[in-house]
Amino acid sequence: MNYYTPKQIVETVSSVAATKASTSTPKTLVLAFLAGAYIAIGGLLAVIIGGGIPGIAAENPGIQKFLMGAAFPIGLMLCTLAGADLFTGNTAYFIPPVMDKKLRVTALLRNWTLVYFGNFVGALFVAYFMVALTGVFAKSPWLESIYSIAEIKTSAPFYKVLLKGVGANWLVALAMWMAYSAKDTTGKMLGIWFPVMAFVAIGYEHSIANMFFIPAAIFNGSPVGWGEFIFNNLIPATLGNILGGSVLVGFLYWYVYRD
Repeated sequence: MNYYTPKQIVETVSSVAATKASTSTPKTLVLAFLAGAYIAIGGLLAVIIGGGIPGIAAENPGIQKFLMGAAFPIGLMLCTLAGADLFTGNTAYFIPPVMDKKLRVTALLRNWTLVYFGNFVGALFVAYFMVALTGVFAKSPWLESIYSIAEIKTSAPFYKVLLKGVGANWLVALAMWMAYSAKDTTGKMLGIWFPVMAFVAIGYEHSIANMFFIPAAIFNGSPVGWGEFIFNNLIPATLGNILGGSVLVGFLYWYVYRD
């Protein structure tokens, strides 16, 4: 077979989690920084393409959403193939070995904390140095697009953002499951592309992506404030991402395929 079975995927992610847990703090932070930057680059490309077609967005909003979704997966592809440490994937990887008592909960918490922080720094780096200072979003229609994204993401009720966070990381974690099922680069890229495209096109909330989208709007003069970003979006999106990845993917697949 040119792919791994679902049971083998669970075994693989358990091994991946063990490796991540044993990685030194400096190296974990560097890998996390890269992952945050890569996801931000995917978000940047999505806005450049999807935000640059206001006419199509007005007449055929589904096409615009699809094009944004089609561009965004480059971020997760870079994380997977080039190597980086992404918080949302880790919410799923660590559950099987923790449930099997091969890793302690403290190892999970250490990794999640370090990686979340590093992802945030990486996303902010791209939002400020590679977008705000370069003026990539400074002109119409991109400025209006990133403003609109930030406003929409920070104006929804807490429970809706949380549920959209569940949906986002359900699909992102499944994308990584599918990537680990493939034995070749093309298979990994296709396994990532479809679920990630779907979550972006649907409009679900990915905490690490939002670490780019909303700060990029703020750095470009959006009236949305940091408090609105953190309390109205980042916290509920993060909680939803944890639930989606750890329960709907990590725990359920461990339960089905445990020895």
